[in-house]
Amino acid sequence: MAARHPARRRYRNRTLMGAAAYVATTAVATRFIPDGAPPSAGPIALAIIASAGALVWIWATARFLVEIDDEYVRMLQVRSILVATGVTLGVTNMWGMVELFTTAPRLPVFFVMPIWCLGMVVGSLVNKLTMGDAGESCG
Repeated sequence: MAARHPARRRYRNRTLMGAAAYVATTAVATRFIPDGAPPSAGPIALAIIASAGALVWIWATARFLVEIDDEYVRMLQVRSILVATGVTLGVTNMWGMVELFTTAPRLPVFFVMPIWCLGMVVGSLVNKLTMGDAGESCG
């Protein structure tokens, strides 16, 4: 699949838009929600809006799977998604056990999406090492 393939171009554009929205709305939420704010309607609404960029990332990844017309490239993407999901489940489960049995600092659930994106990079590396082709990662 050529780098200029329309599905790949749309995927990259969508993930970049999602990333920009994620960073911008998180910056706005950080600016307007004070530390330790009680869970009232305003802060909750702003926090949910801030997560919209992550939803765009998830949607872009799903759309990419649908729009890819090359079965091999689709398989590479699915493998990356599976590795990313395994990395995310493994890291969050292990750290959850550490939190459960020690006084280690809590890992905010906010970090699950960045961990998954790093897992997509790991999945691309696994693809490169085992298949000779990295496919796509998280943007």
